[in-house]
Amino acid sequence: MRAIVLALLACLAVAACGPVSNTDELTAPPEVTSAEGPTRTMPQARMPRPSEVPDQEFGTVFVPRPDIVQANPTPFESWSRTEGDNIAIHFVTGTPACYGADATVVETDSSVNVSLRTGILPEAADKMCTLVAVFATMEIQLQQPLGDREVIDGTP
Repeated sequence: MRAIVLALLACLAVAACGPVSNTDELTAPPEVTSAEGPTRTMPQARMPRPSEVPDQEFGTVFVPRPDIVQANPTPFESWSRTEGDNIAIHFVTGTPACYGADATVVETDSSVNVSLRTGILPEAADKMCTLVAVFATMEIQLQQPLGDREVIDGTP
């Protein structure tokens, strides 16, 4: 199992360092116009949308912990459809002995916007924690079935 997780993390690292070639999945920068016509704008960073992957075992399961401390916004790489009205998001964080995760979900008719935060568990705040990357999965309850709505990473 560790070998699979390490291989998956290595693939993610290589993919993250490579060029993005699918421009259909990128968010375009906004156009700016004025009374004088179009103006030049600084290009904005383009973030790829997380991809849907088949539901299967994806490493360490985290349960939502809204009580985490020193929380930071954390992007998720992919997501899966699960049973019922749920989805699972897949991300990299620290060991579950010290670290936790929580997500805020905003649902619309066309999208499900998930903002993930990871941080230290309150019971581990005074402990020494090892810096080990863990590929994690967290299931998220939706208010309505996902259907054909788009899953968006709302991490700033």
